[in-house]
Amino acid sequence: MEFKIKDKKKKDMFISIFSLLKNASSLIHLTVTPTTFHIQGMDKSHVCLFDLSLCAEWFYYYEVEGEHLLCFDTVVFYSIISIKSEDQTLVFHLLEDKTDVLGIEVCNEDREKDKKGDYNKYFSLPLIDYDYEQMCVPITEYDAEMSLPSKKMADMLVQLANFGQDLVIQCTDQYVDFIANGDNASMRVNIPFDELNSYSIVEGEEIKLSYNLMYISKMCITNKLTDDVELYLSNECPMKIVYHLGENSLLTIFIAPKVTD
Repeated sequence: MEFKIKDKKKKDMFISIFSLLKNASSLIHLTVTPTTFHIQGMDKSHVCLFDLSLCAEWFYYYEVEGEHLLCFDTVVFYSIISIKSEDQTLVFHLLEDKTDVLGIEVCNEDREKDKKGDYNKYFSLPLIDYDYEQMCVPITEYDAEMSLPSKKMADMLVQLANFGQDLVIQCTDQYVDFIANGDNASMRVNIPFDELNSYSIVEGEEIKLSYNLMYISKMCITNKLTDDVELYLSNECPMKIVYHLGENSLLTIFIAPKVTD
């Protein structure tokens, strides 16, 4: 088993993904097949479910035989991959005689591009025995769907976090509001429809949902994955957040709403 990431944008994207995932879970359960690199997991409080699916075509090089189930420390993995420099390639592999260790290389494959100080680095990451039962996420019809620039989303959440611990999202066919209520002040952001890339809602539907702003901030404050982020909302199920990563690859995050009176 071996796969590589060489493209600068995809390397930055891959590192940003694990910057988010390490906030949700200290352990990652990875399933690698000949066609797919798949991660699914939940945070300790079971408020947030994340599902990452990267197709083989997403990688610069991808050679996998059979199915491999790998579990490792998320923070350590992130610390390793974030060491890479701009022109270095990320290489991941399992050795035939040592399948309980994930080998990771941060190396210069294009010698002519080598820069002084960009040394090749080699890591051995011990794998952990961990039983995780994959969840089958049902296909759901959502009452409201919207797409907006990820940078504006991230900036807005940072501002809202200064005014409360909870985020209230209200949607109708007339307005979209994001609200934070604090002890000393509140903040309401009204997003004009023409500022959204797309927006749709079931006719006559009114959505009012409350979320723990900490969870949304941990999983959404980034504009390093994609230019746009999609939100799917319904009064009956968790919010779905989708990043389209290219080559039919997705990062999908589900966040359960708070129970309110």
